Formats: sequence, structure tokens, C-alpha cells
Amino acid sequence: MSANRLFLQPPLAVGFARLGFGSLPLERLKSRYGNAAQGSRYVEIDGFNVHYRDEGSRDKPALVLIHGVVASLHTWDGWVQAFAPHYRIIRFDVPGFGLTGPARDGVYSVERMMDVLGQLLDYLQVDKAHVAGNSLGGYIAWNFALAQPQRVGKLVLIDPAGYPMHKVPWMIAAAALPGATVAMPMWMPRALIAQGIKEVYGEPGRIKPGVVDRYYDLSRRPGNRRGMMDIFRVLLKVNKEELHTTPERVALIKVPTLLMWGDRDRWISPKHVPLWQRDLPGIQAKVYPGVGHIPMEEIPEQSAADAMRFLLG
Repeated sequence: MSANRLFLQPPLAVGFARLGFGSLPLERLKSRYGNAAQGSRYVEIDGFNVHYRDEGSRDKPALVLIHGVVASLHTWDGWVQAFAPHYRIIRFDVPGFGLTGPARDGVYSVERMMDVLGQLLDYLQVDKAHVAGNSLGGYIAWNFALAQPQRVGKLVLIDPAGYPMHKVPWMIAAAALPGATVAMPMWMPRALIAQGIKEVYGEPGRIKPGVVDRYYDLSRRPGNRRGMMDIFRVLLKVNKEELHTTPERVALIKVPTLLMWGDRDRWISPKHVPLWQRDLPGIQAKVYPGVGHIPMEEIPEQSAADAMRFLLG
């Protein structure tokens, strides 16, 4: 049964839902994807009601997991079981996505996201942690390591953003189209989300039941679609104006770093791997044949094992 059918609605509302119109009630989304029995908690930080989970062994080193665009903390589900005996695992929905949702003032920047991360660690009384990030989450992770190196042990960067993308993913590029800021927040069909998920997997057959429903449902959290468009425009601006400084900034990273990449990544090209190796000598790199943009979700057991060896080494 589709997750959407669990949200009991009048027939007309269900019809509009199937066509991709409108939002889903926040409390119902929290009940399904962010309830206390699942370990979900919430804290107010900088105008966001941040959805996070604090799992694993409290007396072990902390490991922070940061997801990418359109995703949520659930993308790391496959890593939690492997890491829980060895780490205190902290994961959260990045502002603008998941159950954390959009900025009340409509203002987004990587600096603001890094500040939310820092304040969350302060709230949880974590002075230092290993940090793993995917895509946008990887960009947040390595920039956080530059801004606050004393708080980061090791970095695990999974298909991270950072170097200029000559071909921007269509979902992000669409934010620059005329009328997108009006149309896409109102209407984003499930088929569009499903297509995006197929593109970030190297082998679509690895997509587990319920994954498309989860992505689609959380995209319909009130305010998320408009927030996504705002964030995509910020990313387009950063890609155009700021990423030319990446080589010199990457060279300043001082913490041990593992780079993980799927060789079928259609969103951020694996051609970026040699750039990281050029600018950060000593970086460890692992490339996965047949895998796409989100190895921690597509091949969780293998990617978790590789990250574990690096962190424990």
C-alpha cells in the first residue's frame, strides 16, 4: 500500500494528491516519518524546528550524517545498524527539506546551514565529531571542517558538491525557468520525484519499497517545495559565482578525509574525483562501479563498511 493512502483524506483531496497538487498535513507526516518511537526529536534553531535523531552509543565518539537535496535523514537508515555499536550517531533534516522544513524568513545559505549544524551540536553538548555528508550535505560538511576544524575529527564525503558543475541536474536547473517559483511549489507529481530517484541510483532495481513514497510525501511537507526552489536558486548562484575558489579552499582542509563516489553518478560527475585528489593530497578515495549519486542508500552495507574502516583506522 502506498504511504499516501495512510493519510486519510476526502476523495477530492486524494484525487488532487495523486496529481501532485497541494501539501500533506505536517502532523500526519510527523506521525509516519518522524515520531518519538522512531527516535525522532525536534529543537528550535534559528527559526527552524529541526528534526533530528540521536542514536547509538552515547559513550562513543559522535558521528554526524548530513543528507543532500530533496532527501532527509532517512537516507542514512542503512548505515545506522552498522555504526550504532561504535558511535553516537546524529542525523538531521537539513533546513528546507524533510520534516525540518523551510525557512520562515525565506533566507537560505550554506553559512546558515553550517550554523544550524553548529548550534545542534551545541544543544547536544557535542564538542567534536566525525562528519559524513552526501551531495549538498558533503558541501556543508567540508565547509564546516574549514570553518570549525577543532570540531571535526574525520570527514567522509560521499559524491560531494564543491567543484563547478558544467551540467547542473535538471531538477535544480528547473528553478531558473520562468514561472518555476509559482508552478513547482503548487504542483510536483509523484512521477517527477520517482524519475529523480531513478537518476540518483546507478541501478534503479536497488530502490527499496516505500522509498519513492517517502521522498514524495516529504516533498509535500507544507512549505518544502517553495523552500526547495529557493535553495536550488542559491545553489545555481553558488555554482556560477563561487565554486571557482574550490581548489584553494579544498587545499586548506586539515582533517583526514575519505572520498566515496558512484561511477554512475548522473548528478555530480565522478570526474570530480581527480580534482579532489589533486587539491587534497593524501585524501583516500573509493569509487563504486555501477553505483549512482547516493551510495549510502543504494549500497548501504558496502559503503558503511568502507567508511567504518576509515573512521576506526
